Amino acid sequence: MSRRVLLAAVAATAAALVVSACGSSTGSSTTTSAKSGSMPTVTLMVGGIDKQIYLPYQLAQDLGFYKKYGVNMQLSTEQEGGIGAEDAMAAGQVDMAGAWYEHTIDFQLKGKSVEDVVQLSGAPGERIMCANGTNITSPAQWKGKTLGVTDLGSGTDELTQYLAARYHLTTKDYTRVAAGDGDTFIAALQHNRITCGMTTQPTVAAIEKEKAGYMAFDLATTAGVQKWLGGFVPTAGVLALRSWVNQNKATVQKVVDALVATMHWINTHSAAQIADAMPQAFVANSLVTKAEYVSALAEDKTQFLPDGIMPSSGPGVVEAIGRTAGTITGSVDIATTYTNSFAQAANKLEGYTK
Repeated sequence: MSRRVLLAAVAATAAALVVSACGSSTGSSTTTSAKSGSMPTVTLMVGGIDKQIYLPYQLAQDLGFYKKYGVNMQLSTEQEGGIGAEDAMAAGQVDMAGAWYEHTIDFQLKGKSVEDVVQLSGAPGERIMCANGTNITSPAQWKGKTLGVTDLGSGTDELTQYLAARYHLTTKDYTRVAAGDGDTFIAALQHNRITCGMTTQPTVAAIEKEKAGYMAFDLATTAGVQKWLGGFVPTAGVLALRSWVNQNKATVQKVVDALVATMHWINTHSAAQIADAMPQAFVANSLVTKAEYVSALAEDKTQFLPDGIMPSSGPGVVEAIGRTAGTITGSVDIATTYTNSFAQAANKLEGYTK
């Protein structure tokens, strides 16, 4: 069986696990809550549910925390070539999106009011992998090269443009292409379709195992984000239309309660314990063994915030990245792009003083 067929089988297995655990991925909390009695139903699409950077959404389900805190959560994942999680949320196809905070700013510039209601990570959790033999050690060396991002317009695309801009390159100096992740990304490196590209675990570990490339830039650890990005960058969060949040505050609080409890659980458990609680198709597949997954998670676990609170300097750093990259050109009301009120209440519920 080829690697591509194997990967497809893994993806199908993972999707089946999510569907069987969560049910349908469509519908809104207001229309489906009656079917679940007093427990509201919420639909949440994640921008790659089996990616390590997005593990809290599924972990909360597997730990039983959504139901514990009073919500019937239906998780789904965006598919390669399909509509992105944040766009599905903005279009009303799902209630919430597990996506990067920076999309709230993008939507505001397009006239849509989207709010981040709980922040799960303070670093992108990404690494820039370059093909063996390229000897690239600085974004300044990207001139004339082709760079891979998850998709054009994605968070990895914006970060790539920002890094290039910090080293005095414009988007005319290099080419960006959608390289996806997993097998697709690895093939792009191996067949010289990209010189470097931004990706996450478990793709990083698979690239290193197959000797398809090397890590040139670390955007996952504290030292890495300080060196290359100039500060902590809030990424994975839960996004929803402000109008939906305002109409469903009690339901939003239940979702945030479950996820804040999950973040504290992550903070107090080892990488191996976290992997044991996840669907096994996520942590052991054609890309990585479970041991490799655990090793990578142990190294990158500090990207996850323990309390769901947006770091005070985070939104400003994200705005600065967008302006440097040229993706933010208009005025932005940062204060309306996120709220800590739900996370603060959740921490009090958990016995913390945040």
